[in-house]
Amino acid sequence: MFNWNDLVFFLELARQGRLMPAARRLRVDHTTVSRRISELEKDLAVKLFERKPDGFVLTEDGHRLLSIAERMEVLGLSVMETIKSAPSEPSGKVRIATMEGIAAYYLTEKLTEFNALHPQIVIELVAERHLINLTKREADVSISFVPPVGPRLDVRKAGVFKLGLFASSTYLARRDTPRSVADLQAHDFVDYVVDLVSIPKVHWLLDVLEPEHVVFRSSSMAAQQNAIAAGRGIGLLPYFSAKKEPRLVPVLAQTVEVQRELYISVHEDIQFMGRVRALTRFLFSMFERDAAYLNTL
Repeated sequence: MFNWNDLVFFLELARQGRLMPAARRLRVDHTTVSRRISELEKDLAVKLFERKPDGFVLTEDGHRLLSIAERMEVLGLSVMETIKSAPSEPSGKVRIATMEGIAAYYLTEKLTEFNALHPQIVIELVAERHLINLTKREADVSISFVPPVGPRLDVRKAGVFKLGLFASSTYLARRDTPRSVADLQAHDFVDYVVDLVSIPKVHWLLDVLEPEHVVFRSSSMAAQQNAIAAGRGIGLLPYFSAKKEPRLVPVLAQTVEVQRELYISVHEDIQFMGRVRALTRFLFSMFERDAAYLNTL
């Protein structure tokens, strides 16, 4: 008979594909993960992984076990959600993954409302330049500008937000205000570090033009906004973040406008959990309620 607890190690290694990331997620040493997998393979008398130079790849038997183990995981998670003597307030941690700008300039403030409604739920807000993998359980809920792709993901459009060109009044006083899109090529720009843009839709300035004079680049949207506000040049920013900085002035507001969609994604295995349901309901309601705020100056 195999050790049921070994399935936890199997699931994590199957999702991560390498020992060290799996060990970090499980908060154990990588040798422990390797040993538990070896013991599971011995107990089941099958080979679950092919050991490759770049990681662990599931065998045919491994894929069969993965399907069973994931169903067992879902049933295990559902115990506390369904077997209760009385209804109770959702509690526990929920990790949200999204991009830096919307995390810092919009979500952080809005989530205080959620915490007032659900004080026993702790939100972990992860801001990354790349899409977080929900299949590998790197997060519970994703808010992204593009729909993520993966097995058994529930992906729904939640809304849209708009972006426009901004500069500081000091920059415009020094360089004059552009009157047309053609005038923009004579100006200095703030932009992303091109080779660090992992999601092309985040490089939104290219929707307007490919500037000839970029004077400052950063992988951080917050750093870009601060640079624009300090007078370094013109940049494209979401309305929701630009509103937070009084030094910013719209440029060609009636002419240049860019739009991005917002998607909320959650893995099917956990979408039924009370704390996850509470959060996703709040997020969809929030984006619907704030549609005007996200799309007007």
